[in-house]
Amino acid sequence: MGQIFRKLFDSFFGSREMKVVMLGLDAAGKTTILYKLHIGEVLSTVPTIGFNVEKVQYKNVQFTVWDVGGQEKLRPLWKHYFSTTDGLIYVVDSLDRERIRKATAEFQAIVNDPLMRNSIILVFANKQDMKGAMTPAEVCEALGLFSLRNRRWHIQGTCATKGEGLYEGLDWLASTLKELQAAGTPTSVGHSAIQ
Repeated sequence: MGQIFRKLFDSFFGSREMKVVMLGLDAAGKTTILYKLHIGEVLSTVPTIGFNVEKVQYKNVQFTVWDVGGQEKLRPLWKHYFSTTDGLIYVVDSLDRERIRKATAEFQAIVNDPLMRNSIILVFANKQDMKGAMTPAEVCEALGLFSLRNRRWHIQGTCATKGEGLYEGLDWLASTLKELQAAGTPTSVGHSAIQ
């Protein structure tokens, strides 16, 4: 009975599917974010070798989230996940000021890849609960988000372990996807926001 109700609900209200790749340097909090969104808990994690993939249902959007390892030796493999991607979630460790330039270089390489030009961009400025963390505005400036032309992006301050900011980010992803699909517009229409 539940499946029938879900299908009726989805057909009436329009369920959407969205493929998202979640990238960022190692230890930024990607896997913690994925499992906080997927099962609502913080799991003890180890560095991701390869990838984790989970389906996250939020409102009437089903996100297929690919969490790809961020170690330096794995970063050249990121491009294999770009094909048919609707959105990018880029996770930045806001406390890691020493590697913000490296995070920026990797981010710029991703968003300038031809396969990612139509993807909407959500940046999670993670670890906002830590003393000395860069603010979302500082992360925005460091990544060069304001210089992105004709791209939909949003930056959200988060604390993955507490779940703070994660659903606000998903709200933005879901509403932006629906808006663009309703308008029949590619995802690369200019927009920016900091939270």
